[in-house]
Amino acid sequence: MGLWRTLSASIDRVNQLLGKAASIMILLSCVVSALNALLRYSLDISNNWPLELQWYLFAAAVMLGAAYTLKRNEHVRVDLMYSQLSDRGRIYVDLFGLMVFLMPACILFAWLSWVSLFYPSWLVSEHSPNAGGLVRYPIKFLVPFGFFMLSLQGLSEIIKRISALNGKSTLSAADLHYEKPMQ
Repeated sequence: MGLWRTLSASIDRVNQLLGKAASIMILLSCVVSALNALLRYSLDISNNWPLELQWYLFAAAVMLGAAYTLKRNEHVRVDLMYSQLSDRGRIYVDLFGLMVFLMPACILFAWLSWVSLFYPSWLVSEHSPNAGGLVRYPIKFLVPFGFFMLSLQGLSEIIKRISALNGKSTLSAADLHYEKPMQ
C-alpha cells in the first residue's frame, strides 16, 4: 500500500500547485479587468485581447482549481444524511460518490472535451474571430486537462479513504470535516 500512498501524495502535491496557480489567475484576471476598464474609460483605448485574456484566466482558474477544491474537501455535496454519519460512514459515502459518479463523469468529460473541443481546435490552430483576439486551442486544452486532473485527485481521494478503512491512513478528522449548510 506504500506505493499507493506515495502516488496519492504526489497527486496531492501537483494539485496543490495547480490550486495556487488558480488563485494567482483570479488575481491576474482582476488586474486585467481593472486595467482594461481604466484604459477604456479614461484614455478611450480598447482592444479585444484583454477581454479574452480575462475570461481565459478565469476559465483556467476554474478548471485548475476544481481538483484542488476536491483535495481540500470543499466541494459541493448534497447533504441528506452526511452530517449525521460517523467518520467511517462518511468514508463509505465518499467512496461510493467518487467511484460511481466522479470518476466515470470526469473520464467521460476529459475524453469528450479532448476529441470534440481541443483536438479539432488544435488541428486548425483556431484563433478568435474577433479582431485582435487570442489563440483558442490553448485554453480549450485546459478543459480535458482539468477533468483529467480532477479524476487523478479522485483517485487520490479513493486511495486515502481505502487506506483509512484499513487503518493505515493519516486521513484525519480535518480531512473529513464537513460544515453543514446553515439553511
